[in-house]
Amino acid sequence: MTPLAVRKDILNLVTQAHTDGAPMYKIAPIIGCSTRTLKRWQASEQDKRTQRTNFTPANKLSQEEKEYLISVANNEEYKNLSAHQIVPKLADKGIYLASESTFYRVLKEHNQLTHRHKQKVATKSKPTPLVAAKPNQIYSWDITYLPTTVQGIFYYLYLFMDIYSRKIVGWQIYTKQSAELASEVIKDIAINENIEVDAVTLHSDNGSPMKGATFLTTLQKLGIMPTFSRPSVSNDNPYSESLFKTLKYTPSYPNKPFDSVVDARIWCETFVTWYNHQHCHSSIGFVTPVQRHLLQDEEILKKRHLVYEKAKVANPLRWSGTTRNWYFIKKVHLNPNKAKVNNIADRVSDERHSS
Repeated sequence: MTPLAVRKDILNLVTQAHTDGAPMYKIAPIIGCSTRTLKRWQASEQDKRTQRTNFTPANKLSQEEKEYLISVANNEEYKNLSAHQIVPKLADKGIYLASESTFYRVLKEHNQLTHRHKQKVATKSKPTPLVAAKPNQIYSWDITYLPTTVQGIFYYLYLFMDIYSRKIVGWQIYTKQSAELASEVIKDIAINENIEVDAVTLHSDNGSPMKGATFLTTLQKLGIMPTFSRPSVSNDNPYSESLFKTLKYTPSYPNKPFDSVVDARIWCETFVTWYNHQHCHSSIGFVTPVQRHLLQDEEILKKRHLVYEKAKVANPLRWSGTTRNWYFIKKVHLNPNKAKVNNIADRVSDERHSS
């Protein structure tokens, strides 16, 4: 509905344009209305349509009725019930106060659509934010299924990775899931990576092998601190989930199920070797996980920057701006507080590389 004052302004502009020679059928689309509407406005400048801005329904509840409805919803008998349950219980007593929709509308007006009792409101907990600034600080691990030739039976890949370097620091394939088998894998990792006491945090989901007493006891002996995702929230363990996707979407992943656990281990060993030593990982500046794990990535990125700078000097017309910024990622965050994390602050720019 166009206000009368606005309509008058539009008509003045239309009249001026029409006087200057513009046909009405071309003026109307510009304004956003039809020629018939313009003619109707010109015929009568009074808005004859019914105004309902101050319309009040005849059956609207009075303020006293609303207050009584709220008092009923909050009394001892009904305070823990929804309107869907209150209305039929009142009807069983021969009482009608309002419909369910009216109950909900009035409760919403008084901010009582959640809890009307003294019970503590459930809160959503967040996982502890973790930051890795060097290798062997934060590990992530999980177990994924590998298909076998027998339908319904799977092999289980235990996979541990360092989130700073993305290096797969340990893995094994077994025919079952258990905390005891996971303990054997983490023991080997502690030896191979020369893990220091109280230096590594190990993050995982809430599976039974992850929270098994044997596995937690092993972590305590090794001086490794466990942390866990929220129940049923896979996003809290993103690095392992991403690694599993890379594993199962790599071109070398078998099209057929594994015939034996030995075959599965042989293939997985090939994948781990490729992933750690050849795969240029996009999230760490397109260096390999092993290069970053050995702290070689910053020097590699500096050299890449110099290559691009020399190429720009040799042929400046190929660049309209600066060369590619080969960032060195200083820190890697796990479940960060997004409001406080600045990705740029966790990188060293190419200006530092060239300085």
